[in-house]
Amino acid sequence: MHPECPPAPALDVVIPARNEAGRLPYGLERLSAKLAGLPLSASIVVVDNASTDATARIAERWSGPVPVRLVHCPVPGKGAAVRAGLLATTAPYAGFCDADMATDLAALDEVLVLLRAGHQVVIGSRRHPGSIVEVYGHPLRRVGALAFNRLVHDLTGGVADTQCGFKFFTGPLARAAAADLRTSGFAFDVELLLHCRRRGAEPVEIPVVWRDVPGSTFSVRRHTVGCLRDLLRIHAEARRTPAAQRPITVADELGAG
Repeated sequence: MHPECPPAPALDVVIPARNEAGRLPYGLERLSAKLAGLPLSASIVVVDNASTDATARIAERWSGPVPVRLVHCPVPGKGAAVRAGLLATTAPYAGFCDADMATDLAALDEVLVLLRAGHQVVIGSRRHPGSIVEVYGHPLRRVGALAFNRLVHDLTGGVADTQCGFKFFTGPLARAAAADLRTSGFAFDVELLLHCRRRGAEPVEIPVVWRDVPGSTFSVRRHTVGCLRDLLRIHAEARRTPAAQRPITVADELGAG
């Protein structure tokens, strides 16, 4: 007799990881435990983003209550890693969270409720009135985040916190938006949300418990100029590209294949 095949995942969660050998085991342990307790089958997709440490080996050898798959992305940048990860998903629902699990995973319960209710995009927001932000990094970084969100207000339809690394989508929409994503750096969230809105899907922001975890790869000094350059390009492309009239569906995705 052949052993029963595990059910196909209904939710794929992507973890972009660049040199995360120090934090990835903790993140995988936490996420695996949470996903195993959900009322649906789930899997994890770890994207090794041109790491030079043991990140890939940890993901490849990981054994836990939910499947973990390794995807390689040689192009450096969080946006490139998230794009590769979302394109590798197959589930009806898909999303991503950071390797440090800075966002409390209890928010996944509300994510699933909203996705099942028909919402296409559900994202964590540290600026939601119901959120609890235990620490928020260096004051300069906080000021920069506020200024960044003001700059992208129109592009994202008024999303208060575009940069929280906790975003979930219907699977077909996630893969379609990721296929159009061209921003490899930290401003990718803005473009990803823009592509979702162009397909008629408005993001729903939910409250989260978020704590600042040491080891972030974002640097105000090193990455600000690149983010601004990407925003200018995204703005220009948004003006040139007409909006789609409706969200992409499972039938659309199957037809495209």
